[in-house]
Amino acid sequence: MTGELSWVPPEIDTTVPNPARVYDFWLDGDHNFAADRALGEQILRIMPGIRDAARLNRAFLRRAARYMVNAGIRQFLDVGSGIPTVGNLHEIVQQADPSCRVVYVDREPVAVAHSELLLQGNDNCAVLQADLRDVNDIFDAEPARRLLDPDQPTGVFMLLLLHFVPDSWDPAGILARYRDRLAPGSFLAVTHVAADSGSAGLDEAIEVYTNRQNQQNRPFPRTHDQVLRFFEGFDLVEPGLVGCAMWNPEGAGDMSDTPSVNSLPYAGVGRKP
Repeated sequence: MTGELSWVPPEIDTTVPNPARVYDFWLDGDHNFAADRALGEQILRIMPGIRDAARLNRAFLRRAARYMVNAGIRQFLDVGSGIPTVGNLHEIVQQADPSCRVVYVDREPVAVAHSELLLQGNDNCAVLQADLRDVNDIFDAEPARRLLDPDQPTGVFMLLLLHFVPDSWDPAGILARYRDRLAPGSFLAVTHVAADSGSAGLDEAIEVYTNRQNQQNRPFPRTHDQVLRFFEGFDLVEPGLVGCAMWNPEGAGDMSDTPSVNSLPYAGVGRKP
């Protein structure tokens, strides 16, 4: 990583790659370390389209956020928000309406530290360190109580997060707990690596990814039907659960020239009735 490293929390082992920092590398960010870049480059050799898939996921974030703002949403919860890069959720929604409020949540200390620096002076945004499973702790934490009105609809984002959640954690059950805390009219946006996209090298990339992280943060790609379960209790908005690039693209820049990359992450937005 370029720049001064004195801000890095002392408990961080910078020799072990981390999903958020590898993703930052694929997006050409500078909040990553040598171990993250080495793993990112290794995955790129196996799946050259992975960097494009990361870009498409970021483009979906932009489109889904604008959709929610146009639907009247003014408060947002981004779980597994990762390391700040250009085009963060708060930048998108506050450009549309400066009164929009955003709470970021991540368990990665580096992501939280960077977010705190980025959000200094922005009273309508906050970040807290928590695990996805800590549903009540997240909603009851001071930043959420201050910025999120439980009686008003919320836009919840979980992008490229749930494929790191094993079935043993009951991810659909976790999503149901979030749904139960949300007011009617709330939205849920999800992207998830597709097990049935036909992307060459996916299994090999997962093995390399897992082995380089000492079995931590293993990805669990899922089929269309499996990802669809996460939207139980929500009404999917058009065009439903589709390849990331096919969710209401706004131009050629939202697509890849490689068809399998367009479908590598599934993407969907659901609305709580």
